[in-house]
Amino acid sequence: MSSGAPIRKDSLTDHDSQQFEKILIASEGRKIPAAVVDEAMKLLKPGASVRVFSIARIHGVGFALPNPGLLPNKREWAEQRDIVDKTIRRLERKGFEATGHVIGTRKATKAIVGEATKYSCEAIVMAADPDKSRVTGDFLWEQEPQRVRRKAKVPVFLFVDD
Repeated sequence: MSSGAPIRKDSLTDHDSQQFEKILIASEGRKIPAAVVDEAMKLLKPGASVRVFSIARIHGVGFALPNPGLLPNKREWAEQRDIVDKTIRRLERKGFEATGHVIGTRKATKAIVGEATKYSCEAIVMAADPDKSRVTGDFLWEQEPQRVRRKAKVPVFLFVDD
């Protein structure tokens, strides 16, 4: 998803007129385009705070045991930290209070929904790929934002390439 690409909002309900005091901008490992951050800022009340969260993907287990070769390497950790840092800087330049971090997990949906709950976020914003059928989508890492949308108890705004 390029930062200059047109986006369309895909959410369960229309919250265009509603603004939030605390949101989570999350990523399952993909870059957070500037256009998504700009759209997220439209959802914020003046002086609102933002939590930025990204996942460094753990690829699985070997023989039912954690395997160091499946953990994120230094480059992958650095990429995710860079994504979070750039997003925080962009938000702070626009006058919003922003914090964030990166974790490594195989269960991105659970981690993202848990992060939103832990920090009392009122909404979640994510970049996403177009929806696939639920049967095939459940096997694809790229469909993690759609799983977050299904599991979260707060509004989830997915911004998708047209």
